[in-house]
Amino acid sequence: MKSQYINTIAEGTRIDSVFAVSTKELRSSRSGEAYLSLQLGDRTGRMAAVMFKPDAAAQELPAGTVARVEGVATTFRGVRRISVERLHAAEKWDSADLLPASPRDVGELLSQLRALVRTVDDPNLARLLRVVFGDKAFMRTFLACPAAQSNHHAYLGGLLEHTVGVATLCAQAASQYRDTDRDLLVTGALLHDVGKVEELTFSTTIEYTDAGRFVGHIVLGEARLRRAIDRLTGFPEGLAMRLTHLILSHHGELESGSPKQPCTLEAVILHQCDELDAQASGFVQSATGASRVEEQWTDSQNQFGRPLYAPIDVLAESGPSAPGLRSVAGARA
Repeated sequence: MKSQYINTIAEGTRIDSVFAVSTKELRSSRSGEAYLSLQLGDRTGRMAAVMFKPDAAAQELPAGTVARVEGVATTFRGVRRISVERLHAAEKWDSADLLPASPRDVGELLSQLRALVRTVDDPNLARLLRVVFGDKAFMRTFLACPAAQSNHHAYLGGLLEHTVGVATLCAQAASQYRDTDRDLLVTGALLHDVGKVEELTFSTTIEYTDAGRFVGHIVLGEARLRRAIDRLTGFPEGLAMRLTHLILSHHGELESGSPKQPCTLEAVILHQCDELDAQASGFVQSATGASRVEEQWTDSQNQFGRPLYAPIDVLAESGPSAPGLRSVAGARA
């Protein structure tokens, strides 16, 4: 493990460590001098960086690689950043230092996913779930994939954790509200984010793929659903339409990127459970950062845009950690 992480860097700290270079842009100052604008990251977060008068090696270093960075932490216009003095490709690094991982055991989560699949009695929906989750290549990516680049479940194994969380909430909600089609709702919950495996890429940093930027996970997920349905003889078109609606409407509002707004009971429940799981996870991620430095309140730089209360005794041991990464890596193998 490396000795310096983003979340421990204070102003004036001397930096000599490895970081993933998530973005890099060559710019010109007002005086015409070239400088590099960078974003560096590790498993604890991201930080802006700047390098004035970069040498040829630094300019040629591509984004997405791992670099050894030497410099000092400074503050510019109220924002902490690293003023880089030397930047070159790292010769070795530990992947567990760069990407956070789910604190949950991936084997346990996978068992919960399979148990939820077995609760679906409708024969057509059960066949569909077997086709999707029986795809070994898809599952290798699904088990390790983050659920987002930031805000919620933004770590290895996050998509599996989020999917299990949403499906579990939906199963519980189905018993609460009369006339809910439980099998349809649980199937929609299990499949609602399958497009994330094509939307995100994750090696040294979590980034969007071209398909993710051009199309997005909702449309990508609907396309994957349609391909799976086309493999099943006699799948009812009406059922396919209602399930498609769940995928297309799970973000709820048009301004949130949802192609359609929920117009069935199952779609309303799925959207609310998806939102609950995402917001609760985002809160824990933000609050855990504060608790690790023994602060009871976060700053306002989070998805909620306000300080959040973070009781140290509750959250000090929560959040993504290196052991989770080893569990995910083991599952992928």
